Amino acid sequence: MAVGISEQTSVPFVIQFTRFLLFASLLFSQGDEDKSKSGKRSTALQALNNNVLIWAGFFSVSLFVYFMLSGGDFSFLMTYGAMARMFGFGILNVKTFTSKRATGVSIKSLQLYSLVFFFRLTSIIRHEGYLPYDKSGDWLYHVIEVLALLFTSSALYGCMVPFRQTYQADADKFGEISVPAGCGALYLAVPVLVLSCIIHPNLNSDFFSDVAWTYAMYLESLALIPQLYMFQKQATGVVELLTAHFVAALGFGRILEFTFWIYSYHELSNSAGSNLPGYLAIFSQFIQLVLMLDFFYYYYVAIKNATPMVLPSHSSGMGMV
Repeated sequence: MAVGISEQTSVPFVIQFTRFLLFASLLFSQGDEDKSKSGKRSTALQALNNNVLIWAGFFSVSLFVYFMLSGGDFSFLMTYGAMARMFGFGILNVKTFTSKRATGVSIKSLQLYSLVFFFRLTSIIRHEGYLPYDKSGDWLYHVIEVLALLFTSSALYGCMVPFRQTYQADADKFGEISVPAGCGALYLAVPVLVLSCIIHPNLNSDFFSDVAWTYAMYLESLALIPQLYMFQKQATGVVELLTAHFVAALGFGRILEFTFWIYSYHELSNSAGSNLPGYLAIFSQFIQLVLMLDFFYYYYVAIKNATPMVLPSHSSGMGMV
């Protein structure tokens, strides 16, 4: 059994929303092209146009997938969210390997996301309980998750090996209390694993498979915390645009999946019939979105004003970004 509200449920709002975003991206890019004639900001605007067109490309591919590879079921939101995550890590690879720099990227977040994709794949490859009901769950969802794992591992390799000298270890300090340097992610990975073993749904009727999927779900809600913490600790407060796009794509994917689980959380029941795992899944995703509110605001301001993304002083905001 795959996850979904019903086999017949369609999501016309998904396609309409995506069309709107695609149109807005193209319109924004064209408007900036006209503004660039003023001179002083032409270089920055040209760079911004290129990045806005990246999003336009993503939304165009999303429309193709929806029409050609999807059955239009509500659970397509799961596939769409997975596409956004893969897109985000693809952007991060472009940023890292074209600039040959690992500046502004948290290795701890990459380590956590590597665990997320690995454990999710160990569950969905063996069983079907947590796959989208949509026909994209037949094979496309698997391919997207595999690519996401490859992109994450590639970015992690780039930050740790060839571009290690540009990695800002002094800013990537989340959780480094009473643990070896660089191991702060353990403070998130280990407690979440224990929680997943205790509270998890039972859609696969297999303890290890159910725990693996649950671990990926819970951990993904916290995996961005080291990255957001690193943004706060950077001396200048300036976030590179491609890095901002990377984080925004992960946030967009989380919004899509949160929307799906708001209507489908009741399916995440445990062997005793309790919906506690579903409630916890909704709560964990909501917490991630709350933590990202500051980021979304300053990201929007940067795009709207065609300026670099500049975060406020450490004393402002919610203390995370």
